[in-house]
Amino acid sequence: MQPFIRNHQYNLIKKQIGLLQHACATVADPKIVESVRSNMQFKLTEAFPDANESALEIVLRGSELGTAPEFQLYLAALESHRIAFEPGTEQQLKKLFPKIKKLKLPDLAAIEMKAISYLGWSDIAANKLFIVYPLGGRLVGIEGRFTPTNKKGTCFVCNRQTEVGLFTALTKSRPANASPDYYKAIGNYMCADSEVCNHNITDPAPLERFLSSVVK
Repeated sequence: MQPFIRNHQYNLIKKQIGLLQHACATVADPKIVESVRSNMQFKLTEAFPDANESALEIVLRGSELGTAPEFQLYLAALESHRIAFEPGTEQQLKKLFPKIKKLKLPDLAAIEMKAISYLGWSDIAANKLFIVYPLGGRLVGIEGRFTPTNKKGTCFVCNRQTEVGLFTALTKSRPANASPDYYKAIGNYMCADSEVCNHNITDPAPLERFLSSVVK
C-alpha cells in the first residue's frame, strides 16, 4: 500500500491514542471508555475523507486496543504508511524566494521529512522566518518578519501553548486603484520552533488560510 498518512494526521492519531490509553488506564466505567473509542473513530474517519477501506481499517485499528504495549506497536506499524514532505531541491527552494540573493537554507538532510507538515526555518540575523508548503497542489514559499515574544502563547498553526513570536508577512494582493507604494501586512502568533509546531499540528487549515491570504 502506498503511504497515505500525512504528518498532521499522524499527530492527530497520536493525540487520540493518548486519550484512549489514559482512559483505559484510569477509568473504571466501561461505558466511558467505549465513548472515548467511539469519539476516536469519528475523529479519525473525519480526518481521512479520501481513504479507501483498507487504509481506514489500518487507521481505526488503534481504537480497538487497550494496553500500552499494544498502542506502541500500533504506532510503530503506522511508520511505513507515513507520507514524507517533499521540499524539492535546494535550487527549487531558492526559486521560491527570488528577491533574496543570499538565502540561507536549512540542512535538508538533517530533517525527518515524515515528521513535518511544512518546512520552516529562521534567519536570526535578519529576524525573518521562511515557510514552504504545498498549497493547492503547488509548492509555495513566503517570508516575513518574526518577532519573538519570549513568552508562551497560542500558536495559530498548531493551536498549542508554546514559545511564540509574531510572524508578519506582506500580501501580494493589491486593490485595483492602489498606489505603487501600497502594501498590506498580515500577522499572527506562531511557534518560535518550527520543529515543535510540526510535532503538534493536527489540522493544516489555519496555515493554509494564512498562506492563501499572502500569496493570492
